[in-house]
Amino acid sequence: MLADLSPLIAATTQWLTRSYPACGGALAAALGEVQARQAVTVAAWLRYPTPTDAALVGMAGPGGSAGLDWITGADASTHDDADDFAWRTWVDEVVASWAACLLTDAGLAPLAVAAIADGGHATGVPIEFRRLVSPDARDRQAAALLRHPDLLAPVAALHRTALHDLLDPGQALVA
Repeated sequence: MLADLSPLIAATTQWLTRSYPACGGALAAALGEVQARQAVTVAAWLRYPTPTDAALVGMAGPGGSAGLDWITGADASTHDDADDFAWRTWVDEVVASWAACLLTDAGLAPLAVAAIADGGHATGVPIEFRRLVSPDARDRQAAALLRHPDLLAPVAALHRTALHDLLDPGQALVA
C-alpha cells in the first residue's frame, strides 16, 4: 500500500499555485510555491496523520479538483489535455481548504505546525516551516494572491470549522 502523501501534496500545491499565481517573475513563483507546499504539507499531515490514513487516501483517491475549480470559477472543460487533467485527480479539497486557512491566518499556522510536531510524518526529521509561519516581506509580496484572505475565503470557508475543531477542540470559531 502507498503510505506516501507526496502525489496529493504535489497536486494540491500545483492547484493552489495555478489558482493564485505569484506576481514578479521566477523568484516570486518559487517563493510562492514553497509557501503553498509548506501549507499543503502541514494540512495533509493533519488530515492524514498515520501511515494507514495515507495508504487509504492513496487507494481511494482524494477526490480531485472539480469542486474547487467550480468555486474559484475555473473552467474545467478547458482541461482537454490528459496530462493537464491527470494531476487534478490527486487534489484534495479538504487539504486545499486547510492550506488556504493556514496561508491566510497568521495565528493558525503555528498551531498547526505544533500539532504535527508529535505526529508520525515528521519523526526523526528536522522540518522547518518558516515561510509558512514567519513569512518575510519578500515572501508576502511573492504570495500576495496566495495569502489574500478575501481571495481565498471561498476555499478556506469550505472546511475551516473542521480545522479549528482539530486544532482548538471546544473553542468557539471566530470568523
